[in-house]
Amino acid sequence: MTPLEILASLGATDDTEFYTPMPPGYKPGKTKYVVVFGTVMSGLGKGILAASLAKLLKDKGLTVAPIKLEGYLNLDSGTLNPFRHGEVFVLDDGIECDMDLGTYERMLDQDLSRLNFSTSGQIFSRVLEKERKGSYLGRDVQMIPHVTGEVKARLRELAVASDADVVFVEIGGTVGDVENAYLIEAARQLAYEEGFNSTCFVALTYILEPAALGEQKSKAAQLGIRSLLERGVQPHILACRARHPVSRKVREKLALYSSVPMDRVFSMHDCESIYLIPEMLRGAGLDTAVIDILQLGDRVHSELEGRAHQAWLDYVHRLRSADRTITIGITGKYTSVRDSYASVIKAFEHAGAHAGAKVEIDWIDTADITSGNVAERLAHCHGILTPGGFGARGAEGKITCIRHAREAGVPFLGICYGFQMAVIEFARHVCRLDGANSTEIDHETPHPVIDILPEQKQIEGLGGNMRLGGRDVQLKPGTLAAQIFNHAPEVRMRFRHRWEVEPRYIETLERAGLIFSGKAPDFPIMQILELPTNAHPFFIATQAHAEMTSRPLRPDPLYVGLVRAALARLSQSLSDAAAGTTATRASG
Repeated sequence: MTPLEILASLGATDDTEFYTPMPPGYKPGKTKYVVVFGTVMSGLGKGILAASLAKLLKDKGLTVAPIKLEGYLNLDSGTLNPFRHGEVFVLDDGIECDMDLGTYERMLDQDLSRLNFSTSGQIFSRVLEKERKGSYLGRDVQMIPHVTGEVKARLRELAVASDADVVFVEIGGTVGDVENAYLIEAARQLAYEEGFNSTCFVALTYILEPAALGEQKSKAAQLGIRSLLERGVQPHILACRARHPVSRKVREKLALYSSVPMDRVFSMHDCESIYLIPEMLRGAGLDTAVIDILQLGDRVHSELEGRAHQAWLDYVHRLRSADRTITIGITGKYTSVRDSYASVIKAFEHAGAHAGAKVEIDWIDTADITSGNVAERLAHCHGILTPGGFGARGAEGKITCIRHAREAGVPFLGICYGFQMAVIEFARHVCRLDGANSTEIDHETPHPVIDILPEQKQIEGLGGNMRLGGRDVQLKPGTLAAQIFNHAPEVRMRFRHRWEVEPRYIETLERAGLIFSGKAPDFPIMQILELPTNAHPFFIATQAHAEMTSRPLRPDPLYVGLVRAALARLSQSLSDAAAGTTATRASG
């Protein structure tokens, strides 16, 4: 009998050590698992690897469901500093999670939920709650089997809810981290309980290439793999991250050391875009290897795979063949850490490929921007984006950049905090409301055009003042926003913010020429603003994080709009330059 069969026959009593709570409806053998581990160091791209592999299996017609297991004790990622942990990504159901969930959503083109993200804080909370209810039948509660059992329960709950053929499990951090040891142990137990051909272990490692030596060294990778083997996990596949393609000699060493077949030790070297990784894995045969290991050949649909593969190749071709280059200035305060704006960067990749342009980003720290240097600092930008954020630092620089964009006719897109800064700028310099500000920045402002509204807390019923997740946005007919979204009456967008436009200032702002073209369907909550197209070529902002719903094959319309407006500005500048050259020659 398999461990699961023993469990089914005995039940969860003190007669068995197989403590594995099973969610209702779970069918052993239906769902397979791919578990991705990291060695040597973090930040190598476990999420990118897992998402790329998952995409290849989805292309074959399989249903896939990813989950990120984090070792930290936070209940979610909402309180994490972007400088330390990168972007906080928000799912449609409002859960604040790791940025890798954004990678999964973009690569798989599917919306995820709180079932796809788990932290140690969540796991331990569930265990302690059960302990208080007496659910453990008087047993002393231990890391094994109770905490590891809860991890396995989360994975199986996802399998049931998603009806997945394959659940992709990414374990955060690296092998050897104390906080992740029980997650690795849970994965080992899962493979044991589910039986042969149920689980595929993938180890991501790093190949050093010291400049002083001029060759690739595998020792650090070997030691990382040894740590995984010591925990009872025999990898089926090794992915080797490196700056350059990993040599056959190094891959042979790793194959011999890890007992992984040579054709399953592959190079995952640096490339110009993460969207090239799926084709890299496909070329190495990794998708076929996973299908073989998990014995899923009878579930593959070759016709679906052919169509999906071609659509992706078309996207990659557009991404790489863009013949025009525009510069977008991102005016923010986390510009020194690119992962803080991971979704923004990807949204520009998607929009650029769609519009046939390569988007170069100029990171502008608004703490250094003043009215005296803003024109010079932004002179080379064909468009400006002011992204989300919190706090007062750099706020005045953002407002200065937005004023320059409005007055100089530079295409502008504001996101979340950028929306609020655009309201403040317009209130100050067009409506002449001196000292207008957000109460987040200035509690004593004479004109709190941006404020936290007690009635909004009540109507949202979130138990706090943060609006999170997907919301419907009602569009005003005849506006730029309506045109951008193909005249849809409503669109679904994602939010993560605390402050809103104060309703008593809406009439004043609109009378002065600001258009609120998107709002909450049932409440006076403004969610998109714009300037008339006869007054500005492209000036629009949204309280939503539009980048979080952008996908490679379905780019966000607001980002596409900014890129197209920037291309028009580029064309006009080239035309003006050509006209100036002709005039100079004629006068000469």
